[in-house]
Amino acid sequence: GQPVIYPVDKPLKKTGGLVILKGNLAPEGCVIKVAGHERIYHQGAARVFNSEDLCFAAVEAGQIKPNDVCVIRYEGPKGGPGMREMLAVTAAIKGIPELSETVALLTDGRFSGATRGLMAGHVAPEAQLGGPIAAVREGDLITFDIPNRKLTLEISDEEMAARLKEFKAPEARYKRGVFAKYANSVSSASVGAVTS
Repeated sequence: GQPVIYPVDKPLKKTGGLVILKGNLAPEGCVIKVAGHERIYHQGAARVFNSEDLCFAAVEAGQIKPNDVCVIRYEGPKGGPGMREMLAVTAAIKGIPELSETVALLTDGRFSGATRGLMAGHVAPEAQLGGPIAAVREGDLITFDIPNRKLTLEISDEEMAARLKEFKAPEARYKRGVFAKYANSVSSASVGAVTS
């Protein structure tokens, strides 16, 4: 029979199915699912969307091209609020052969276990809090370097600081009720996105 559980000294792969990247775009980190795809390096132009729905519409309209990096922000614990799954976008990209292995996705939201392809989720700090993902502009170069565990927005430190200085948080989606209470009390994804 085939072994089901392998010993630690004889793993199937050198790393597990998830890795954490950090860098100027995710100082507190982000999560990438590396199981199920082989891309370990990607550099592409940012396509910036302030919601999953806007990105999905762009994919459906044929506006996403090979090597693009779809940046979906304001979907984090506070911005969403609640970190909904970006499954609709990843499924739409996967359904287009010329995009399925060439496009990367980056979000302060989360992804499901069914997600396929190169996707970084849980980017922290999130856009709603003025994290660097809020500073990304259309066409910026973004680099995923999985072996070196780096996620980089290819701009200078000075340019990043200038962009973040201009940041103004968008109005909260909910002013009262359970979603407003949740958004006001939830922590960063980097510490579990838990409420106090």
